[in-house]
Amino acid sequence: MASTFYLIAIGFVFGLAAWALFMWAVKSGQFDDTEAPKYRMLDDDDELQNTKRKNRDQ
Repeated sequence: MASTFYLIAIGFVFGLAAWALFMWAVKSGQFDDTEAPKYRMLDDDDELQNTKRKNRDQ
């Protein structure tokens, strides 16, 4: 019976820790822009590389 109380207490502590980490992630802006990353991979990087190459050659 005592082990049940220990398991409940440990589960409660882990639950609070997960909630605290989730709240930290929300407040630090981890979930602000969920749409941009999937479109960012479609952007053409050649323009950026050409600009860097032109600056380097000068």
